[in-house]
Amino acid sequence: MLELNIKNETSRLRAVVLGTAKSNGPTPKIEDCYDPKSIQHVLAGTYPKEEDMILETEAVVAVFKKYGVDVYRPEVITNCNQIFSRDIAFVIEDKIIRANILPNREEEVEAIRPIWNKIKKENRIILPEACHVEGGDVMPWNDYIFIGTYSGEDYPDLITARTNMNAVKAIQELFPNKTVKAFELRKSNTDPKENALHLDCCFQPIGNDKAIIHENGFLVESDYEWLINFFGKDNVFEITKEEMSNMNSNIFSISENVIISERSFTRLNKWLRQKGFTVEEVPYAEIGKQGGLLRCTTMPLIRD
Repeated sequence: MLELNIKNETSRLRAVVLGTAKSNGPTPKIEDCYDPKSIQHVLAGTYPKEEDMILETEAVVAVFKKYGVDVYRPEVITNCNQIFSRDIAFVIEDKIIRANILPNREEEVEAIRPIWNKIKKENRIILPEACHVEGGDVMPWNDYIFIGTYSGEDYPDLITARTNMNAVKAIQELFPNKTVKAFELRKSNTDPKENALHLDCCFQPIGNDKAIIHENGFLVESDYEWLINFFGKDNVFEITKEEMSNMNSNIFSISENVIISERSFTRLNKWLRQKGFTVEEVPYAEIGKQGGLLRCTTMPLIRD
């Protein structure tokens, strides 16, 4: 059996699910895209190729092996995009919570069934149907659970709105000892620079007390200010619209000191090194064309 343990985003990683780019399927039609970034690249003829994305995920596997992390992969489904394993489930403490994702992505959930079955039955949580949530919006941070959400009346019209207030309430009930803090995110079906698809697309805690943030990703100014006060201005790296669109906040922590980052994030990577982090740079820009990056493709199962 797998003994799950996730209390935050940065403790030493021991086991993780990494998405797969194998049999990723053809370039999607515009109407089948889930986010504005993918649409942009379909229209431009620059949508990523399967072989390039396989090479990128293998570069991450190599980093995990270097640090002795157990890596699980989803079962390959023919012609199915299974790169973003964070979308389909997430772990808080010793529980795995299945995401109620877009209905046409149900297949992806089946592909992690062998992993799901290794977890004690009482620790496998399926939320009620009215609770919409994806793992990119959920961040355990010690005594807190940070959750990105959207409560506007146009929620049903926004394919980019993935987590609702019903899910926020359900997660609070599951973890009564935690403080659940919800943040309203800015959404756009058409402009990737005005769209925070998930909370990890505009914010992520790193180390013990630092964070990467993009102010405009938050719909409510006070939400952004709360985070600045929580971490302290000197501990926060602020990214631009362009950097948010290129997923600079969507890196991934192997430990409090080691971060996997995209090699083109020169400004961020320099700052991280100045702050004492070890930065493992990988090529991940092709995967980034689908509106997600390193955190989106990883689902941590066990951290120390």
